Amino acid sequence: MSSGEPLIELRAVTKAYTTAAGDYLALRGIDLRIAPGEFVAIVGKSGSGKSTLLNVITGIDRASSGEVLVAGADLMRLPEAHLAAWRGRTVGIVFQFFQLLPTLTALENVMLPMDFAGFGTLRERQARALALLERVGLADQAAKLPLALSGGQQQRVAIARALANNPPLLVADEPTGNLDSQTAEDVFQLFIELAQQGTTIVMVTHDAELARRAGRVVLVSDGHIVA
Repeated sequence: MSSGEPLIELRAVTKAYTTAAGDYLALRGIDLRIAPGEFVAIVGKSGSGKSTLLNVITGIDRASSGEVLVAGADLMRLPEAHLAAWRGRTVGIVFQFFQLLPTLTALENVMLPMDFAGFGTLRERQARALALLERVGLADQAAKLPLALSGGQQQRVAIARALANNPPLLVADEPTGNLDSQTAEDVFQLFIELAQQGTTIVMVTHDAELARRAGRVVLVSDGHIVA
């Protein structure tokens, strides 16, 4: 990407799903530009298309029509066989329910994306994973299994894992929805710090108060961006 280009650009994007009742249009002509380093909160009612929009941006779902340009890649033209490798290099994903592997320690969970990407030597992967756990305040919990950690600690491990391959884009789908208010605030502050350090963050949330503190709020309703 050249300087000044958006990290994310969607042009006239639609996404249709086939159901027993017929086609359902989840996204209807979405246009969206997000600059590098922006912190964008996506809000809207359940079923409005928020999560579908995230899935299209990350390449988990392919749009039915339109253009989807993310970090210099044209996701509508990128072959399916290359999508997983592109996502591993480009996107870190944080889920509401953490999605940590229960039989791996916190350190091993953070190392996992690096293992898949073939990053460095084992010692280098361990060192980077420990540094990321230090960054989220959990270096002292590195040897623990997920079930030995609180919900907030598990989400911090999940954020460290999402940053493992130093992606330019971090997407989060309701990352604070399963946390108490203080822990949610701590996680949100971590997102603010990451954005200040240059990571582009796109977060879906139902928490209007947190959303208002992001750099920009995008309101989605019935598959349209309305504000």
